[in-house]
Amino acid sequence: MKRVFPPYTNTLARVGLAAAVGVPVALGCTAATYNWSPYVTQVDVPRNQPVPFSHQHHVGGLGLDCRYCHTSVETSSFANVPPVHTCMTCHSQIWKDSPILAPVRDSYASNLPLQWTRVHYLPDFVYFNHSIHVNKGIGCESCHGRVDQMPLMQKSSSLFMAWCLNCHRDPAAFVRPRSEIFTMGYKPPKSQREEGEALVKQYKVQKLQDCYTCHR
Repeated sequence: MKRVFPPYTNTLARVGLAAAVGVPVALGCTAATYNWSPYVTQVDVPRNQPVPFSHQHHVGGLGLDCRYCHTSVETSSFANVPPVHTCMTCHSQIWKDSPILAPVRDSYASNLPLQWTRVHYLPDFVYFNHSIHVNKGIGCESCHGRVDQMPLMQKSSSLFMAWCLNCHRDPAAFVRPRSEIFTMGYKPPKSQREEGEALVKQYKVQKLQDCYTCHR
């Protein structure tokens, strides 16, 4: 009996089936790669600022405590960006004529705040409280990375929900003593697991994973 379809039809069918499966998978992988890329997350991408403030110099070199500038981090949901009069506490005496600090001096003289570029950003539908995390034993480094090694501030984590849930599901892997919250490069005396599990009980840390915990 004469063939209804030519011999190459089987090859076309196989190629079509492979494409039907492979193309959606390839598109999904491409979308996932793009979504996690630095272009989207801005992880490890320094942000341009009106003044190139170096945490590496101020924190790592001079040893300034985080709370010297971010004064509300222990009591407020928001870790405030310091006003220029905080900068001028030192820079009215040190590097007071430096051209690079001219925007700081101008802002101080005009009483107009500097427009800093925000580095860590959460959508409006996400609620995050700095004071709760700090007082429950989560160090600055856990979310912001080793700022004492950053010449220019940049994100060290994506801040995606899956990343947040890693800590909420297993807080013992991250909790540290309250006395070490602002210490960069903190190492527990024994092991993080042993110390973390003890502190979770002491600080009454809950494994909050309900949607309304962060989406209010």
